[in-house]
Amino acid sequence: MFDELFRRKTVDIQKAILFGFVQSNSNYIYETDILDGSFLLQIVITPDGNIDTKLTEKAIGDEYVLYKTNATGSFVGEVRKAIEAILKQVADQCYNTEIFKSAQAKDIICYVREKYGDELEFLWEKFSDNAIWRRKDSEKWYGILLRVKASKLGLDDDKLIEILDLRIKTEDIESTVDNKCFFPGYHMNKKHWYTLLLDGTTTIEEICRRIDESYLLAKI
Repeated sequence: MFDELFRRKTVDIQKAILFGFVQSNSNYIYETDILDGSFLLQIVITPDGNIDTKLTEKAIGDEYVLYKTNATGSFVGEVRKAIEAILKQVADQCYNTEIFKSAQAKDIICYVREKYGDELEFLWEKFSDNAIWRRKDSEKWYGILLRVKASKLGLDDDKLIEILDLRIKTEDIESTVDNKCFFPGYHMNKKHWYTLLLDGTTTIEEICRRIDESYLLAKI
């Protein structure tokens, strides 16, 4: 029911502990009162990072389960709203967003963070699989990380792949784009951008070098 709050997120146990979760066997548990103290909400983070909840009506000590069913009505709606508010805090403060899953995507995210101090910016709510890096001085983008269907690049496959858009000198496009590893800039000006696959074909060292080149091209 509340799965959407945790979509594409991975738990950070250290953050969860700071939030107030306490280890119990292989789970981590957090308890708080809701609805003016009439209910005790227990939130459980399982070993695989999933969330479970248990709600107890304190006056009688019985578990309240209607919020997990298709039951309707103003009261059960109020209960769900109160639980959702707490779970949103947990999702925001105890979990990290993990849109990009390939090893190379993770490596370049770390590389950019360590070298330039830049974090990905997710600018489009409708396209949550797209994010950009921009220079702090010029505010110009120098990298775009995306998840798209391979067919969008003209490949004979419909699986989701991770790609990186980078800036390039116009005179270098023809010698770079081969439509195998390097493609015309996806959703960008193809005179100034190109796309590379994050599928292991290009080494991480080469990708980082190309990120550096793109960063320089985005100067003031």
